[in-house]
Amino acid sequence: MSSNNSEINSVERRDLFQKSVSFAAGTLAVSQMFPQPSSARLDPVNRPDLLPSQSGQNVIQTEKMLTSGQVKRMEAQLASLEKDTGFRVRVLCQAYPNTPGLAIRDYWSLGKEDQIDDKYVVLVVDQFGGKGNALNFNVGDGVKFALPNVFWTRLQSKYGSTFFVKENGLDVAITNAIESITTCLRSEEQYCVNVPEGFSARQAGF
Repeated sequence: MSSNNSEINSVERRDLFQKSVSFAAGTLAVSQMFPQPSSARLDPVNRPDLLPSQSGQNVIQTEKMLTSGQVKRMEAQLASLEKDTGFRVRVLCQAYPNTPGLAIRDYWSLGKEDQIDDKYVVLVVDQFGGKGNALNFNVGDGVKFALPNVFWTRLQSKYGSTFFVKENGLDVAITNAIESITTCLRSEEQYCVNVPEGFSARQAGF
């Protein structure tokens, strides 16, 4: 019986990620949590040729949204977070259809039966021409206790809105979101429902 349950859970996990990562391919918002406007119904993409030639990158940009300095700092920040806490946070900056889409799950070992673990967060950044929220999240089951759905809703609303991006810049929206996530996952409680305060545009935008 337990073997059957394990098989069912494995299938459900693969199916869920298939749906979740479809946002990166342009079909639905990641994790089914944040539906996009009419632009959401788009053809899926699977472009491994758009992935970096080297393995192990935490930040991938098929659409340039961050400076090289911001990427370098974020790479170090996320590598340190993973080493210290075990939580894997990844960032994909794209402009549909210029996206690796479904190929990203193999590169980052996400949503697969042989995945490293389910303690991951993928931030997919895509403005869809300014028609929707720019920040979307795929959240593994191993993170949902520490950062429940309400946290992601508030984080997206605070930094991903068209108003915030217009006033502060997309790079600041991304870096503020990552600072918020890492702050919560590094906290003593490793738990947040509210977005941490104190990240200014000047601090985050370098």
